[in-house]
Amino acid sequence: MSSLQRPVASSQAQPVALTAEQAKVVLAEVIKAFGVPENAQRLEEARENAGNDMGKMLQFLLPVATQVQQDVIKAYGFSNDGEGVLKFARLIKSYESQDPEIANMSGKLKSMFLPPMTLPPHGAGNGGLAAS
Repeated sequence: MSSLQRPVASSQAQPVALTAEQAKVVLAEVIKAFGVPENAQRLEEARENAGNDMGKMLQFLLPVATQVQQDVIKAYGFSNDGEGVLKFARLIKSYESQDPEIANMSGKLKSMFLPPMTLPPHGAGNGGLAAS
């Protein structure tokens, strides 16, 4: 295992400060965790239950994705709950503009459990605004 992986002894929520390089390591482990057969199967089942319904995706898919992330990030000092996942996501987001590799990995992670966003056709729904 990595040298920066150290189980947290206390349950106190301490701010987690990871460097960009450490964030890459954790992010890579999270992505790898989504590829573990049992996690991939759980995600696929949740995806099938949700279909194309965004509400059902939030109900079925998001909890599975959150759990997979929690299982990894708790070893790096993040709390083992939804708040820990949100803090991890904010940390990763803060590095995306500085580090193209983190931005790429973050996009890959999101694509594993978020549906692709389709944009409306060009010019549709512009509220009547026209270039003058």
